[in-house]
Amino acid sequence: MTTTVRPDQTVTPSAATPPSPGATRTDVGEHIDVEALGKLLDGRWWELRRAARDLSLDPELQKIEGLPVAEHRERVLAQARLLAERGVVHRAYPASVGGQEDPGGNLASFEELAVADPSLQIKGGVQWGLFGSAILHLGNAEHHQRWLPGVLDLSVPGAFAMTEIGHGSDVAAIATTATYDEATEEFVIHTPITAARKEFLGNAALHGVAAVVFAQLITRGVNHGVHAFYVPIREKSGSGLRYLPGVDGSDDGLKGGLNGVDNGRLWFDHVRVPRTNLLNRYGDVAPDGTYSSPIDSPGRRFFTMLGTLVQGRVSLSGSAVSVSKMALAIAITYGSQRRQFTGADETSEVVLLDYQQHQRRLLPLLARTVAANLAHHELLDRFDGVFSGEHDTDDDRQDLETLAAAAKPLTTWLALETLQEAREACGGAGYMAENRLVGLRQDMDVYVTFEGDNNVLLQLVGKRLLTDYGKEMAKIDIAGAARYVAARAADMTLHRTPLRRAAQSVLDSGSRARSAGHLREADTQRELLEDRVEAMVAEIAGALRPARNASPVEAAALFNAHQHELIEAARAHGELLQWEAFTAALPKVRDPRTREVLTTLRDLYGLTMIEKNLAWYLMNGRISAQRAKTVTSYVDRLLVRLRPHAVDLVTAFGYRPEHLRATIATGVEAERQDEARAYFRRRRAAGQEPVNEKILHANQQKSGMAEPDEDD
Repeated sequence: MTTTVRPDQTVTPSAATPPSPGATRTDVGEHIDVEALGKLLDGRWWELRRAARDLSLDPELQKIEGLPVAEHRERVLAQARLLAERGVVHRAYPASVGGQEDPGGNLASFEELAVADPSLQIKGGVQWGLFGSAILHLGNAEHHQRWLPGVLDLSVPGAFAMTEIGHGSDVAAIATTATYDEATEEFVIHTPITAARKEFLGNAALHGVAAVVFAQLITRGVNHGVHAFYVPIREKSGSGLRYLPGVDGSDDGLKGGLNGVDNGRLWFDHVRVPRTNLLNRYGDVAPDGTYSSPIDSPGRRFFTMLGTLVQGRVSLSGSAVSVSKMALAIAITYGSQRRQFTGADETSEVVLLDYQQHQRRLLPLLARTVAANLAHHELLDRFDGVFSGEHDTDDDRQDLETLAAAAKPLTTWLALETLQEAREACGGAGYMAENRLVGLRQDMDVYVTFEGDNNVLLQLVGKRLLTDYGKEMAKIDIAGAARYVAARAADMTLHRTPLRRAAQSVLDSGSRARSAGHLREADTQRELLEDRVEAMVAEIAGALRPARNASPVEAAALFNAHQHELIEAARAHGELLQWEAFTAALPKVRDPRTREVLTTLRDLYGLTMIEKNLAWYLMNGRISAQRAKTVTSYVDRLLVRLRPHAVDLVTAFGYRPEHLRATIATGVEAERQDEARAYFRRRRAAGQEPVNEKILHANQQKSGMAEPDEDD
């Protein structure tokens, strides 16, 4: 089935997703409400998300594994043209150019393109999420009318030329220059050194005919920092394209994944563009070379410009969650059908997912994925609020940037971990390209470093945590720290108890059963997770206090010495946000049985985060040794409770076998197992099964008829 969605269409969502064919269910009692849970997990834009997911059912949009690079690139370009023709790329753009001004719905749809082919998703992200969005958010109305129609219909494929080979995440330090020439009213775009060459650019190697180029704007001898320029880079030549004078580049060639995207390098030798090609929403140059900006502070201006492009991080986070869900749907479906080794019954092999270690491998990842899924919906709501204009203040934008910087590292690392564990959990079958796990793993690998290296993003989050701890870190004192804790307590959306009670409650002695019951309480989990974040931030702030009176060299060295702790604090903060989002979603579930199962899954998430950091809790006196042992034992109990619902939970993700396109997720393994069991059952019933030597020997020993060994 092919689903075509245009901006003027009403989307009809897919029916409730049925269980995967052949998936075995071992649960007793009531099932969870899969359809209602599916809507919760698909979020506010569930109809658009499902319609976009169903686009992947069109064979023309599906990835062909093993396709040569050149063919894959041309196929993805053709697929992108199909998306443009069907009108599914216009949703975030203004009505004046045929859009629907729906930024949140646009990203919700875009994130699901990974189901078809991650290369198509990234190709579309470069064209409409980076190149087009830069024109939309950094340009003016005249720019929109002049350039956006070609962006949207893909008659003008474009590159987003920000990253340089010598400066990746450090955008402020890029070396490409745009020097204004008053005599001709032109900017001269120039690459002064090899390290300033624009690198890793989608559409740069083959297809791009224009680029949004980020460069240091220089006019009247003053560098006003990084600004964006619309620069044509190629023109038609016969049946192909050729570089325009002064523009040159190269092909990045074969990559570790995403080979349907034509990544390449670009560089410029005094290329001239009109003054009006400056995307001038936040900074403009008059004909006489006078610079003006609505934002006086150069630093704030820079971060405001980059903040308009935050959707890349938001969408990558959502895409990573989608891929994690796909991987778990494949692995848990297979694990619920595949049998290996006999157990108590010598004639029946055990289902993989019934083994505790298999549950330990997959179910905590399931809990983390659901937590990340629910947290992403909150992030997407924030994004829509800012870019729809409903909640668009400086504070809103800063909060969005921080949340995106916290989410993207956690979700992209989660995707890689989930794909690898799912691959291993499926054995040799997981290594076959037809089952998609290895292909998705290759394609997702780069997600952890583009749109901001994950460690750099977490460092930004850590700095924001320190800023919130005290606007002037050097002036933090005991009273200031106390005021911060009090403010945090008042501002928490969810109930929390004071830190001193957290320390007391988890140190209480008692029986294992009492300890387990205590850990199951949401307040206890919240206290432990919050306390770790706040204690880490306070400790780092205290350690950095001497920087107030230090030289710049000494201050930089001191900060560098605590960089790892800062990143760990930011990661802990991101995990806390996910736990809170999971907890906030529970009251939305009406069905009691479904809510009970989800609460158990939330507990598994919270306790595995605590278990992972038990050393910190023990060393810092936040938890007793007895209770530390209880954490692990209780996690094991939760796995047993969740095992019966594992298939239902991944079914609620909404990826049917035709979406997953993995042979082992189609029910074929269940058919093989049923065939094998029936075969051996018939042989035993007919008396055709040979006697097992081990059983024969054991029976002989029991009856005293075993032959003596030669030594006897």
